[in-house]
Amino acid sequence: MNTVESPTKLHPVTVATVWHSMQTICHEMRHVIDRTAQCFLIALLHDISVGIWDGQGRHTIAIPTGLPVQFMGGKYTMRYILEQFGDEIYPGDVFLTNDPYHGASCHLPDWAFIRPIFFEDEMVFFTMARAHQYDTGGSFPGGYFPNAYDIHAEGICIPPVKVFERGVERKDIFQLVWNNTRWPEGVRVDNYAMIAATKVCEKRLVGLMKKYGKEVVKECVDEMLRRTEKAVRAEVTKIPDGTYSSESSTDDDGTELDVPVTVRLDLTVRGEEMILDFSRSDGQRRGFVNSIYASTYSNAMAATLIFFDPELADFHNEGSMAPISIIAPEGSVLNARYPATVGASPVAMGTHTMEAVLLALSKAMPNHAVAPWARHYSHYIFGVDPRTGVQYVQTTFDSDGGAGAMSGYDGFEGAATLATLAEVNRSNTEEVEIRVPWRMLHYEFATDTAGVGKWRGASGVRWEMINEGGDSGMATGSADGEHPGCNPSGVQGGGDGPLNQCHIIHNGEKRVALGHRMHSLKKGDIVAKLAGGGAGVGNPAERDPEKVREDVLNEFFSTEKARDVFKVVFKPGTLQIDREATQALRKKA
Repeated sequence: MNTVESPTKLHPVTVATVWHSMQTICHEMRHVIDRTAQCFLIALLHDISVGIWDGQGRHTIAIPTGLPVQFMGGKYTMRYILEQFGDEIYPGDVFLTNDPYHGASCHLPDWAFIRPIFFEDEMVFFTMARAHQYDTGGSFPGGYFPNAYDIHAEGICIPPVKVFERGVERKDIFQLVWNNTRWPEGVRVDNYAMIAATKVCEKRLVGLMKKYGKEVVKECVDEMLRRTEKAVRAEVTKIPDGTYSSESSTDDDGTELDVPVTVRLDLTVRGEEMILDFSRSDGQRRGFVNSIYASTYSNAMAATLIFFDPELADFHNEGSMAPISIIAPEGSVLNARYPATVGASPVAMGTHTMEAVLLALSKAMPNHAVAPWARHYSHYIFGVDPRTGVQYVQTTFDSDGGAGAMSGYDGFEGAATLATLAEVNRSNTEEVEIRVPWRMLHYEFATDTAGVGKWRGASGVRWEMINEGGDSGMATGSADGEHPGCNPSGVQGGGDGPLNQCHIIHNGEKRVALGHRMHSLKKGDIVAKLAGGGAGVGNPAERDPEKVREDVLNEFFSTEKARDVFKVVFKPGTLQIDREATQALRKKA
């Protein structure tokens, strides 16, 4: 039912001012964390999300910056807190949770600090800062290991608990939490940075309500929800009615190795509403790729919204989500039951949930087709730094390939992992070498690693580092895309993104280092990765020859690939296009 026809007497300037103030507040929250956090994942990679929700846990209001899985489904966290604490929520309270099953966190490393915001004795809003912590306990430093027995082996599980009550810090709770991490001081600093961000949000929202009045601000929010719902319903009506099916697979679940785990989607459009039904997906697994429903909701919703008018990008809220229903049966890999492990879910099932949506909607909207991005190709390396005698852990998105193409545009170079929609940064090489006893040998785009197409995917990466410390371990964590059929699929005739490859070179001998496993490393060992890029869109023989020439000049593609795949011929000994030979070759294609 269309619920958007509610006239308002608010002045349009007031609505716009209140709305953009909330967007600005979120960006300021992110800035506070960026400037004050210390640990690598938050301070440098920016694995952070912030937002604003209403005080009843019904509506997502402002989410302009962050990772989809961390905040698109944030309302489920707010609802859990309301159910558990009821009337015992007070001004000055701050809650902490990271538990997927008791708090709707995507996985244990992502800790959320939630602050209720009161004005005139009414709880009007919630605000949340959620970020990936440096360590959460568990079997190995940095987070989690694919063969954990259950979620408790992945780390400390924190249901919503008050860490500040009526403005007073509960030091005993904090001490309990930090005592279960390997770097308590760094985690402490990052936690306070996140809490400070929520305090900034409270100060700004209270100021906004003092200026315009509480009821006016609430009416402005309601108006924006109505407007975005109306706009998104109009976008859905542009899609031809019907059911569009797709699937996407990860290499394995980390426990039952080399057995793909598949997400299957039946996406149905009926008028102004859309149903995303994942019922045919695999059942939950023993390994750590499982998602909870809130994560599946977040990823599926985010992937859907990117197909709509980009002018709406700064306005998405609960209204945007109203026309879209997401089905994932309990007990499936996309709605796992306690105590299933979920450590890899944000970039394992998260990526494949989003990719299934991209593939389905690319069938429904061929003129807006979006190809899958390169597979995430991460690791955790941990050991003791001989320079300091202190334990370290290093994780990175540096070895990820880039984005997939979309109809009319090549994939964005250097964007890291679809599951974050490029919100996570690549690291600074010098900073990495300061923090950990590893030295970079190669870090560059790799030739002929992009998915071909009329619009090509972004390139893959050649990445190599040498261990200048001592014995260490490498958990290849949520690395993916190494098995045929599990690499990014091209759309509308575009080429697939190539498979990922990782090797460990020890005393000159090279051995394969597959994902979802633990590997031992010695001093002098080299970890070498060749990551494939994003997939392509459209027939590569239709690509503008001048763009092919530019790609060859930039070493994204070789002259052989230009000739054999793009059907572009260069004059002998030059990189000048032989237009007659090119035209003749393309006629044969």
